[in-house]
Amino acid sequence: MIVEETYDCRDSFADELVRLAHADSRIVAVCNDSVGSSKLGAFAKEFPDRLVNVGIAEQDMVGVGAGLANAGLVPFVCGAATFLTARALEQIKADVAYSLANVKLCGMSPGLSYGALGPTHHSTEDLSWLRAIADLPVVVPADPAQTRAAIRWAAGTDGPVFLRIGRFPVPDVSPPGDDPAFTYGRASRLREGEDATIVATGTMVSRALLAASLLAERGVSARVVNVSTVSPLDREEIAAAARQTRAVVTAEEAVPTGGLGAAVAEVVLATRPVPMRLLGPRTFAPTGDPEFLLEHFGLTADGIARSALEVLGLDHS
Repeated sequence: MIVEETYDCRDSFADELVRLAHADSRIVAVCNDSVGSSKLGAFAKEFPDRLVNVGIAEQDMVGVGAGLANAGLVPFVCGAATFLTARALEQIKADVAYSLANVKLCGMSPGLSYGALGPTHHSTEDLSWLRAIADLPVVVPADPAQTRAAIRWAAGTDGPVFLRIGRFPVPDVSPPGDDPAFTYGRASRLREGEDATIVATGTMVSRALLAASLLAERGVSARVVNVSTVSPLDREEIAAAARQTRAVVTAEEAVPTGGLGAAVAEVVLATRPVPMRLLGPRTFAPTGDPEFLLEHFGLTADGIARSALEVLGLDHS
């Protein structure tokens, strides 16, 4: 059995941020007492005068980031996604998005990755909240290569960005030689299929690919689409899935009512309605480690494959 090597995308984020900061003196980091969990240790060592740690004060953190941007700097505002988005949503809306401030919001360890710490630490509503805010790109890389490419794009883009940086270890999913691995506003078709389409984002993309392999063993041809830009959504790719396959399943480590699932459903409904299944945690999670929680919510390769069979009306026993 071949075991794929997996990676923590926070490491790729941190390495790329340091590399970019060497080339651009305007880049600074702002955090909420999260130097360790945001993987900013190397940045702090290399650029001690360019790291602002505001402590556990997320609203201040986003406000400070906006102020630094107004002064001509390029702040990467880093913190656990649940606290960055929930506690500072007003500042994200008013100080960053509405003001078109050049702030790069970095939501670290999103979804269910904090495991047994419970729903207070799970960032499952963030995609729904932020997708509703105008003028705020929402980017969710799926692997290290996409993470690095998305950081480079964000640093070179004038305006607000939200980057959702996963904590779950994931394998490489970007096709070899795919340069750039991330293109803003474009989804990536990683596997062709004719029966159903699995649309996934972030940590769910590798699981979607495994699900497609399981479905192939059952004689079901599943397309896999990696949505690395949740907002704005690549409507053409989603519309093509609705036209060319008989069902669509979405998978995200987030609440689908308002998140990726809702975004995809809007396009499918407006183009060619087909049966759909939106996978994601719709309730507060029970106590358990991250892998248990993914299984609990059907966010595993088996769970995604089973949902695809169900929505196609096939036996999944």
